[in-house]
Amino acid sequence: MGILSWIILGLLAGILAKWLMPGRDGGGIIVTMLLGIAGAFVGGWIGTQLGFGSVTGFNLGSLFTAVIGALALLFVYRLIRK
Repeated sequence: MGILSWIILGLLAGILAKWLMPGRDGGGIIVTMLLGIAGAFVGGWIGTQLGFGSVTGFNLGSLFTAVIGALALLFVYRLIRK
């Protein structure tokens, strides 16, 4: 999957993660987008390590994995910010 696809997937994952886990986070949309992009990478890496297969292409499975990664990073970010 190309880097541009990962960025777009990460942006979507960040938006969905913020929608699933609402609340006030410092940084606004920029932090949400960065967490989404990082979540796409982290979710893909963790999914591959756990044997769910590699994340290939822009599909529903890849989006789900990226959202799970973004949710995990958003949760950790909120713990650190407190």
